Amino acid sequence: MAIWDFVKDAGKSLFAAEAKAEEAPAQPAQSDTDRKVAALKAELSALGLSSKDVHLTLRGDTVVISGKARDQETLEKLILAVGNIQGIAHVELADDAGTETPAAPEAKPVFHTVQKGETLSAIAQKYLGKASRYPEIFEANKPMLSDPDKIYPGQSLRIPQD
Repeated sequence: MAIWDFVKDAGKSLFAAEAKAEEAPAQPAQSDTDRKVAALKAELSALGLSSKDVHLTLRGDTVVISGKARDQETLEKLILAVGNIQGIAHVELADDAGTETPAAPEAKPVFHTVQKGETLSAIAQKYLGKASRYPEIFEANKPMLSDPDKIYPGQSLRIPQD
């Protein structure tokens, strides 16, 4: 079991938006937790990261991911996509979580939490040794990032490993 911490008050405001959409009484009453899990699944689907073999459970401000992702890169993107939602403080991988294609034993995801005033270039300089390698970080965080200039303090980014 692995746990990643995120900045709870930073990120996409997904739950507020889905709560407004739920105000119209079109469906039978659904618990707040079920609505939030449905909103998380819809977000993953919109990002192209959904899978019938990956399951989400919400416990307070913690999302538990179980099941198998396609590969290590997809699993890391799932963790970040869910963790970068406002209101989520922790993402935990259940004991049965993993990938369909086994990762190298030494493969450990490297994440970076953006600080005020940081740029992708500065982050690339720190982790990859050259500021000009910022497009690698941008590509490693697609589809969550749509523009290399649109990162925000508190956001967690995936750092690609050579």
